[in-house]
Amino acid sequence: MSIRAPINTQFLTASLSLGLEFNPAALWDFGISLRTFPGAMSAAARLKILQQHLTSGVIAVPTSGEINPNAHHGRLCYTLENRVLTPEQRLFYEENGFLLIKKLVSDENIELFREEFERICRREVEVPGLIIMRDVSISKTEYGPDQQAISKIQSFENNETMFKYCCLPEILKYVHCFTGPNIMAMHTMLINKPPDTGAKTSRHPMHQDLHYFPFRPADQIVCAWTAMERVDRNNGCLVVLPGTHKGRLEQHDYPEWKGGVNKMYHGILDYDPSHSRVHLVMEKGDTVFFHPLLIHGSGTNQTQGFRKAISCHFASADCYYIDVKGTSQENIEQEVLGVGRRKYNFGQDVTLADVWIIKGRLVQGERTNL
Repeated sequence: MSIRAPINTQFLTASLSLGLEFNPAALWDFGISLRTFPGAMSAAARLKILQQHLTSGVIAVPTSGEINPNAHHGRLCYTLENRVLTPEQRLFYEENGFLLIKKLVSDENIELFREEFERICRREVEVPGLIIMRDVSISKTEYGPDQQAISKIQSFENNETMFKYCCLPEILKYVHCFTGPNIMAMHTMLINKPPDTGAKTSRHPMHQDLHYFPFRPADQIVCAWTAMERVDRNNGCLVVLPGTHKGRLEQHDYPEWKGGVNKMYHGILDYDPSHSRVHLVMEKGDTVFFHPLLIHGSGTNQTQGFRKAISCHFASADCYYIDVKGTSQENIEQEVLGVGRRKYNFGQDVTLADVWIIKGRLVQGERTNL
């Protein structure tokens, strides 16, 4: 039986003074609900029959690596039965841990997010709780009120224009396939990967997103990552290791890179570099959904432009918090809380779970637990 991490009420009260939004009523009288899926066994049986009629074999990806869309012969573990995903799409995600949907987000919405991001960079908009990150290779003397000094913004849940991304029906339609009907937006980002200075600091080490999250189960968490322009190997597209979502959470820490590593860019200390990998070439509006245990990263931006993408990690509201002390995640908890103590005067009893309770926002259904 999993035990929820305790809720720090003093931390929640203090967070109100920072202007962070949450629903206090949802933080009381929690009860972990166990989801049931009527007809799940019959659905699996039907899909198994369909699978027998699919053409077997491996699809070669021109950019790199191989992915196998039809190799899963067991119970469907990572997707839910509905009428959104085709049998082929379900089987592909089950086997590979990611699913790319072409042209899901409109140009109009992408430009809306781009314009709001630029307003934030110019300091025309104040967003409570927003985290602004800069590339380690950019000298502080170069900081200015524009996007050139900003490599990423995180936690934009208190900006309604940016948060619209997390509420788009076309996004939530697919998220429901992985989380079920009660959906929380837990982690938001707009990545503005800068042109690399030559130090290779614009790359992101191979990692698993679950390393940062003190909630479970992992199979009810999914990331939606949307390209805001063409993304390819030249400007640092995502690279994924298909099938690694079936493994365990690995030990993460800062890699020993000569040019330095960006703040909180933890990477897996030991993974098989010979594992087949896929570079996700995406056009503007394309969206990839992927599992939090999928090993992935991104390369350097070798162009003169900024590579932009917007993303949100969603979780079922039926998930529960865990205490990460004594686990491989304790190092990220200590780092996050260290920043919180310096910037927001966090108390010594605040936990990583407390931080995520404040960050999460309900986008569909009921806030049953998270």
